[in-house]
Formats: sequence, structure tokens, C-alpha cells
Amino acid sequence: MSGPERITLAMTGASGVQYGLRLLDCLVREDREVHFLISKAAQLVVATETDVRLPANPQALQSFLTEYTGAVSGQIRVFGKEDWMAPPASGSSAPSAMVVVPCSTGTLSAIATGACNNLIERAADVALKERRKLILVPREAPYSSIHLEHMLKLSNLGAVILPASPGFYHQPQTLDDLVDFIVARILNQLEIPQDLLPRWGEHHLITGEGDD
Repeated sequence: MSGPERITLAMTGASGVQYGLRLLDCLVREDREVHFLISKAAQLVVATETDVRLPANPQALQSFLTEYTGAVSGQIRVFGKEDWMAPPASGSSAPSAMVVVPCSTGTLSAIATGACNNLIERAADVALKERRKLILVPREAPYSSIHLEHMLKLSNLGAVILPASPGFYHQPQTLDDLVDFIVARILNQLEIPQDLLPRWGEHHLITGEGDD
């Protein structure tokens, strides 16, 4: 198995919750164990942007997501925002990679300043201090100087800043294609196999388009 076996996936209150839900589905399909964290604001955005209604209680949410994704029992573990005994809160047991998608600019700021006011912020802080893979997927427009300064600071600390800016060279036909573009880039960063999007040049090699 390439890539991490256990991953912390956090969703915060920015637009683009479809990216987080799709990534969860892909991680389950690739037999990864997912430690799932979600903010109250993200719950509201999910209800606004999708037809999905996520339970607020962590245990109920865990059962819902297990059924929703077709995961096996125990593959998805959901932790509350103040569950300080959860594995992501400690460098001794946290997964080796964490993705925050979507990542609100408020969460970006908290991580950049080491706030640790909730489990999402603490888990990201652990990833940074332990030099583990941390991928942040902000979705905002335009970015203020504050946002950009936080991104630069986090990038210098080793985090991967992967804005939700889908490309169009794969000629997307649906909204799902645009979502898959970003999710594929996240999976590539995690070194997890994906068939959502050909790597650059693969389409050319297969079809021979552009040959004389």
C-alpha cells in the first residue's frame, strides 16, 4: 500500500464541502482509516451546499458516514471538537497525514498562530510539530494580505497549501469533474493511487494528439 494508512480529514466552514466529502469517499475506497473532524460552521455549509444532512453527535455521525461511504466498521472514526483524548491530539498516536478541506481562512489563521482552541487546530499543530504531511485546501476570493501571509508562514513550516482552484485542461463536463480535479491533486500529494484525473502528459501519450 502506497501512501499513509491512517489520515486525519478535517472539514471547516468554507465553501467547497463537496471536496471533503468526495475525498472521504476516495479514502474509504482505497482502504484507508480516516479520523474525521468537522466544525460546526462546516456542518452548516454542508446543509447549505448539498442535500446531505450530517448528524451533530459524533457517534451518530460516525454511523452515518460509515453507511454513506460504504466503509467497513471502524474504518471511519469521528471525534468531537473538544475530544482531547482523540489520537489526532497527540504526536504519539496521530495519523501520519492530515488534510483540512475545505480550510476556512479562520482555521488557516488559527493553525498559523498555533491557537489550538479545538481538536482541528490541535491536530494541525501536531502535524506541524511532528513534521508530518499537512495539506490545507483554502477556498476564498480574493485573498487578503493577512491570508497570504498566513499561507506563506505555513508553507515555510512545511504545510502544503493547495487552493481549491480546479483546472480545465482535462475538459470537465460536470461539477463532479471539477471536484475530482482538486481531490485528485490531494490524493497525489498523499501518494495514494487515484484514477480521477490523468497526470499531465498521460492523455497525450495515450491518444497521440498533437503528433505530426
